[in-house]
Amino acid sequence: MSRRLVSLTLDTLEDLPRPCRQCVYWELDPVSADRACAAGDPGLEKEAWVSQTLLEWGSCGKLIYVDGMPAGFVMYAPPAYVPRSMAFPTSPVSADAALLMTANVVPAFVGGGLGRMLVQGVARDLTKRGIKAIEAFGDAKFGDAADPAGACVAPADFFLSVGFKTVRPHPRFPRLRLELRTALSWKSDVEYALEKLLGSMSPESLLRPVRPSPATRSTAG
Repeated sequence: MSRRLVSLTLDTLEDLPRPCRQCVYWELDPVSADRACAAGDPGLEKEAWVSQTLLEWGSCGKLIYVDGMPAGFVMYAPPAYVPRSMAFPTSPVSADAALLMTANVVPAFVGGGLGRMLVQGVARDLTKRGIKAIEAFGDAKFGDAADPAGACVAPADFFLSVGFKTVRPHPRFPRLRLELRTALSWKSDVEYALEKLLGSMSPESLLRPVRPSPATRSTAG
């Protein structure tokens, strides 16, 4: 099974799940989002937001493919680019952090470590850009039938499972934070698999070089 992580572009935007491709929950303030949905094509607003953010700030998302199939994605940006971020009871996002807006893994691929790979990809990208941390609003009651945010706010448990720590508690929407130096200390799945493989081998065969037997020298009589 091959896994490939790529940056979000206007081309790969089309590989988002259709409900997410049409969703502007994060990209617009609540009033503008309702207006876009009422107008009938919020997907155009989504494309415009991605285009502007790519142009002004740079990469704002990652997608992961499994055997060529889109299997999950994550989106992120400075909070100034995310109007919805100010609507949470645990706002605002810290000045030194980028906001991880949402993370989604296709149900068929849940449990395979793809969420962690996506977050680690974000961490690598943001570290190169001099950003110290990622913050996110988690949903502590994800899946609630009365949830007005639907699946737009990722479960708080997901963020906790990949290393985030709660910095502002709330019964519904806690704000969580991941220091990037912590994220980059994770071992990748490949490194972990190699470590397991080496651990199953004999330490002597790994560490002791194989040397040819010394030639027998004849003693002069």
